[in-house]
Order: sequence, then structure tokens, then C-alpha cells
Amino acid sequence: MATIFALVDCNNFYASCERVFAPHLIGRPVVVLSNNDGCVIARSAEAKALGVPMGKPAFLCRELFARHDIAVFSSNYALYGDMSARVMATLSRFAPAMEIYSIDEAFLDLTGLPGGAVEQARRIRETVLRWTGIPVSVGLGPTKTLAKLANRAAKKRPDCGGVLDFAALPDPDALLESVPVEDVWGIGRRHAAMLAGHGVLHARAFRDLPREFVQKRMTVQGVHTLLELRGFSCIDLAKAPPAPKSLMSSRSFGRAVTTRDELAEALADYVTRVAAKLRGRGLVTSGVQVFVQAYPEADGRPPYANAAFAAPTAATDHTATLIALAGQALAGIFRPGWRYKKAGVILLGLESRAGRQRSLLEAPAPEAARNSRLMTALDAVNAKWGRGVLAPAACGIAKPWAMRQERRSPRYTTVWNELPVARAG
Repeated sequence: MATIFALVDCNNFYASCERVFAPHLIGRPVVVLSNNDGCVIARSAEAKALGVPMGKPAFLCRELFARHDIAVFSSNYALYGDMSARVMATLSRFAPAMEIYSIDEAFLDLTGLPGGAVEQARRIRETVLRWTGIPVSVGLGPTKTLAKLANRAAKKRPDCGGVLDFAALPDPDALLESVPVEDVWGIGRRHAAMLAGHGVLHARAFRDLPREFVQKRMTVQGVHTLLELRGFSCIDLAKAPPAPKSLMSSRSFGRAVTTRDELAEALADYVTRVAAKLRGRGLVTSGVQVFVQAYPEADGRPPYANAAFAAPTAATDHTATLIALAGQALAGIFRPGWRYKKAGVILLGLESRAGRQRSLLEAPAPEAARNSRLMTALDAVNAKWGRGVLAPAACGIAKPWAMRQERRSPRYTTVWNELPVARAG
């Protein structure tokens, strides 16, 4: 039996999340801005139709926003992450095998399911919309690459009803000819430029290239893409996401930071966030890297940027230990007289907490068990009552350096005092 892959992709995900708890925005153009309300990073279909450019600074779009009554939101990643988890949990009920590809995309194996893949795809759309409020499109194909192309078409063709099966198209070549080669999954910018130089401008032209040419110019990854476009599956569903090699938390400041104390406070906050992710994945870290970036100054000095590394005596996931290490690293790179615009923390040398390799010379730390219980309790409280309800004092309270989010919607699903309120009519 031939495999049938489905790619389920949330439509305009960030904008759709904003509409779930504000249904009056349905039909109204919506845009979402990047950190510090800097640039446009997401647009609803209506905003795209009005010509709102992706990545353009928000201050250059103010007149456009006002003229078309566009709803503008600061990024609300707590809400988007939770809504993504709800969508993925819903999708997992429909197929025995699933690969979460990104925050708003997942591949499913719909091979041999009752009623056929198309009927199952329609049920997926209806259920996800009903249970989460997020509209999705579904592309079906005998390979993951063709399913991705089918999903792209399903979004653009209203007659599809949000579901398109590549194998059922009367003229699949027409669809391949409509896809620029740079938009084919697996073909990067550099290879797309090379292919354009040889007159290969769309997916069909790439599919029809000699295999030898592709292998010579694009190695085995290009051959896999070629074969996938020809209907031969080369890319299986990933059974589990690959273990990360590092974890990072960084932010641009809402205003310039000039003191070491404020930088240390911000870094403690970032460490607290990334350490929770570390424990959530069952990992420990062997080192902390801190980096800072400053604004250019009027005296002509180039903007200052630097990084430093600090390592614990043994791999750890203990927040307080990691905060202390970040402070040590900061001490070596902080320079007075600069206005800092950004800082971040990267945890390196990650390994499984349960299966990590220990040194023969490593003595058991007497406080390790207590620290582990403390972190478990901390994570449990924050999971129940909302992220940041409990945090080390080093993270500060007022946080005047925090990034600007002047247009952020409530975190409806993750913070108790921001839950939506229902009132009787």
C-alpha cells in the first residue's frame, strides 16, 4: 500500500491565535509585530491583500495601519506556544505516526485509515477548528515534499475547501509549474540561484533534471528532493525531535541598559527561562555562554559586542547555579560607558540528565538531591499557576529593561489573572 503523507499547516497562525479570543477580528486585517514592536512578522490574509510587507518596520507602516483599520498586536509567544500545543495534541488523535515540524506545522501518516485520506483530512480540519479555533489547511501526497506543495496550493485555492490531494490532481504538472524553484522544500537560496542560472525556474523543471546533474551540483540532499518530486518517498517521519545541542534565551531591551546590575538582572531572567526548558527536556548543561551587544556611540566607536563562557564543576540544571555562572561570565565582558541593547544566554554541552556520562573523579554533591526537589517544586508551581509566578529574586520585579509589548493581548490560556471572562447576557 502506497504511503499517504499529510502536512497540516495552521493558516496565518499568530494572527489566528489573536482571533480565537477576539472573534470580532474575523474578517478584519491583523498583523503581529516582532520583539519590542519592531517589525511585521505575521499577517492575516486580509493584511496580505492590503500589501502589508513582511519584515517592514512598524513605524513605517503606521499610516497604512491607520488607513485600513488594521489591528496591530505585539508578539504574545506564551499564547502562541500554548495554542500550538493544543493543535498538536488534537492532531495526534488522528494518525498512528506524527512529526511536529514547526510551531504551526505537522506531518501525519494517513496511510490505510478508514474512509480514505481525503475524508480524514476534512475531519482533521473540522475538529481542529472546533476544538481550538485555529483554521488549518491539509496537503496530501505520496511524499512529504509533495504533501508540502499540496498544502501550499490548498491555501491558495478556495475551491479545495482547505484540503488538496496531489495524487488526485488531473494535471499535477500544472501545480509544479506554478511553484518557483526557490519555494520547493529542501532547495536553499544558494542552490536556487544556481538552478536559475541553468534555466530551472519552477518545481517541474527541477523534477525533470537528470539525476546525475543534481547529484553533482546538490549532493544527496538535492537527489532526495528530486526523487520526492517524482513520487518516491525518501524522507520518513521523524519519530522524535533530535536532541538540541544548545538552548538559548535572548531579548532586545525595551530601552538602553547602562549598568551592570540591570544587565545581571536581565540575564538572570533569561537563565530562569532557559533552565526551565532544559529541565522540561530532561537535560543538563556543562556550560553557560553569555553575550551582550551595545548601540553604536556618537563618538564614532564601533558598537561593542562580546561573549564569555563559564562552566560548572559538574553538569547541572539548577537555576541558581546557572545564574551564578552567568554573573561570572558577565563580569569579564561588561564595559561601563556603553548603552547595551541586547543580551542573551546559551546553554552548551547538553546531555540527558538520566544517562549522562560522569567523571570518575566527580564526587556526589550533597546538595544535589535537595536542588533537584526544589527545581521540581518550582516547575510544578509555574506549570499550574503560570510562568514566572515563582522566580529567583535575582530576576528583579519592576524589570525596567523588559522589551516593549505595548500592544500585547492577554495570555488567555497560561496566566490566571488574564483568563477570558464570560458574562451572562
